[in-house]
Amino acid sequence: MQNSTRAVFFLVGVVSALWSCLVPVVKRHAALNDGALGLLLLCLGIGSIIGMPLAGQWVGRWGCRIVATGGLALAGTLLMPLALLHDVPLLAASVFGLGMGLGAVETAMNIQAIDVEKLSGRPMLSGFHAFFSIGGAIGAAGPQILTLVQAQPWVSVLIGELGIIGLFGAAWRGLLNHAEPGGGAGFGLPRGIVWLLGLLTCIAFLAEGAVLDWGGVYLSGERVGFGIAPGWGYAVFATAMTFGRLTGDHVVAKAGPALIMAGGSLCAALGFALVVYGPNAPLLLGGFVLIGLGCANIVPVLYAATGRQSVMKVNAAVAAITTMGYAGILAGPALVGAVAHVSSLSVAFLLLAALLVFIALNARLAR
Repeated sequence: MQNSTRAVFFLVGVVSALWSCLVPVVKRHAALNDGALGLLLLCLGIGSIIGMPLAGQWVGRWGCRIVATGGLALAGTLLMPLALLHDVPLLAASVFGLGMGLGAVETAMNIQAIDVEKLSGRPMLSGFHAFFSIGGAIGAAGPQILTLVQAQPWVSVLIGELGIIGLFGAAWRGLLNHAEPGGGAGFGLPRGIVWLLGLLTCIAFLAEGAVLDWGGVYLSGERVGFGIAPGWGYAVFATAMTFGRLTGDHVVAKAGPALIMAGGSLCAALGFALVVYGPNAPLLLGGFVLIGLGCANIVPVLYAATGRQSVMKVNAAVAAITTMGYAGILAGPALVGAVAHVSSLSVAFLLLAALLVFIALNARLAR
């Protein structure tokens, strides 16, 4: 079960990265301007927001194996038409379906991870999430390597799909196939402590998304005088996050989830402060490292806490906080941009630091 769970996280990372590599291809094929591309990408978010809560209900009825298989099959299959289509309505429908598939499998895999961690009796969620990052790195590197031999984008997708089929075929038997009692009632709005867990998850994803979407802009704008290439901020952040998640289960077991959640959020807040106030390039990049290390285990710890709460069924609660977290990813770039427009990116990053302190103040929820 553990290796199967790692495999699903890895494969979702691969699919997400392959889609990221296809975005410029889709824009070129359909001759879209930036505004039209933004609307098309909104279809992905809408599909995911719909797929996540539905997946919570489906897992309750049929178990993680069926929902993860269906979601991954839908998302993986739609990569090929996205690499080839030129018709905008068909592209929009495909992107919507990709979002639904990813939303479903992401919800199912986190429910699976919580159940596997409970069965093992030790922290495991950080390690599972690390495999998502590893899959993303490999999924992004493959197409770049193939471009060196002038391979068409659909070739990268085909190789990726064959790899997904092979690895998932070996892993699917290890996915849980039982439903919860009364599983048909898995769809519902978050309530009680799940609201707060979802809000904290949203903030954590918002901080991660801010580095992805705005880190390079910040280095090439307000901090251009340091001469740091724009991609270095996210590169050191992602490397630190992957390392933090690979070692996170051991650290959580030793220090406890509440301390990790408090320490991690304060570490990330300090990182944003260093990014804004760091007097030289090493300290500025060190801020991105601290953000990656600090954020690495916040979301896994919040998922584990969701698995322990008793206010809602686990499948419904996981679907709820996953949806709220994804809302943070969707809304984050726009919110950061709005603050930057009114003031500056430095102010936006400092506000994120304050939100991370709010996570630290609620670390008791992770006990």
